[in-house]
Amino acid sequence: MKKHIFLILAVIFSTAIVGYAQPQNDKSKLEQERKNLQAELKEVQAQYDKVKSQTKQSLGQLSILKRKIDLQEQYLSNINKEIKNIDDDIYLSNIEIYRLQRQVDTLKTQYAKTVVYAYKNRSNYDYLNFIFSAASFNDALKRIGYLKSYQTYREKQVNTILQTQDLIARRKKQQLGRKEEKNLALQNQTKQVKELEEQKKEKDVVVSGLKSQEKDLKRQIDIKKKRDRDLVSNINKIVQKEIADARKAAAERIAAEKKAAEKKAADEKKNNATTVVTTNPTTTAPTKPEVIVEKKETLPATTRPNVVFNSDAELKLSASFEGNRGRLPWPVDNGFVKIHFGAYAIEGTLLKGDNPGLTLGTSTGSTVKSVFDGEVVGVFNLGDGMAVTIKHGKYFTTYSNLTGVSVSKGSSVRTGQAIGKAGRDDEGGGGQIDFILMIEARNVNPEGWLRR
Repeated sequence: MKKHIFLILAVIFSTAIVGYAQPQNDKSKLEQERKNLQAELKEVQAQYDKVKSQTKQSLGQLSILKRKIDLQEQYLSNINKEIKNIDDDIYLSNIEIYRLQRQVDTLKTQYAKTVVYAYKNRSNYDYLNFIFSAASFNDALKRIGYLKSYQTYREKQVNTILQTQDLIARRKKQQLGRKEEKNLALQNQTKQVKELEEQKKEKDVVVSGLKSQEKDLKRQIDIKKKRDRDLVSNINKIVQKEIADARKAAAERIAAEKKAAEKKAADEKKNNATTVVTTNPTTTAPTKPEVIVEKKETLPATTRPNVVFNSDAELKLSASFEGNRGRLPWPVDNGFVKIHFGAYAIEGTLLKGDNPGLTLGTSTGSTVKSVFDGEVVGVFNLGDGMAVTIKHGKYFTTYSNLTGVSVSKGSSVRTGQAIGKAGRDDEGGGGQIDFILMIEARNVNPEGWLRR
């Protein structure tokens, strides 16, 4: 009987702990996600406040509004998940409360039976008769122990009922708290839906303004396309030269290793040569010289990685750069993506383009920084601004539309080191740079490499 009591208690409290811990974990995760979204929304709003004062609509405004709407939708999704979790928790709480109430009813029924039995057998004579009717002294001791256990069992029944009732009361209190949280979440949801609608209306106004400026935008896009072609052409020349130099250095290194291996083999052959000693030189025929077939020296595959930049320093830097994917700092503080990597179209117009990197909006004159350690392999002029290319092993980053460049070709740079200032954008409303990332001669999207 005691085992049954302990089992009931264990089931009650373990169920309560498990049922409560999971919603708490989900709640903490959602709260952290919501804080991150709020912080980013605040940052995006600050960026938008800087550009929305312009007299005419711009690509920067449209880009920031799109990002803001995207974050707002994520924020709403977070709230919806929270409401769903609360509803699930309330539903599970109702089931648990119902189950616990059934257990209390069962325990009360069992306890009532023991009370009735005790009442019917309340006479001291009955207890004494039960003890003294034992067949032996040991049997009498066992009966006394049984009576004590029975009394303890009844006390535990009472405690179990009280503890279960207390658990029911606490779960009901928690349920009331969750219902209050749901009401607050619903109020916040209504507020955020309204804000999202206002942002979409604001975006429509910007799109309409851009549509009316299509001729001017076409001129800007054409200028950007030409600048991008010149930029990519210059970068390719720099990268191809670095690749050629790396291949030459690798060939020289392999040749030197092969020569060293051949010299080592020759030295070993010389040291291991044996002298033939004859006892009768006048009668012994001259020996035939031994023919040695020289084996071709093959360097281990590990000394020839299947990459162009395969010196120890370049391999180490490449691995370090790659290991920081998604954690690289932005080249400008408080920057935002104005035009994303790859093919793009301007909403509300027929204008299209293909961006070789990220076009980042910022304040005019903002400090532009290297995103990682490396060596400056190119500094060149594009007519309306300077560009800097930095090599990080087999990775290359280029920062374009700079003024006041503070580094020179051949110099080493560290992560976060200033390399120049951001020039003005084509719309005359702020600063802008183009950021390009290449893996050897292959152009890739930098967005996934930068820390958000």
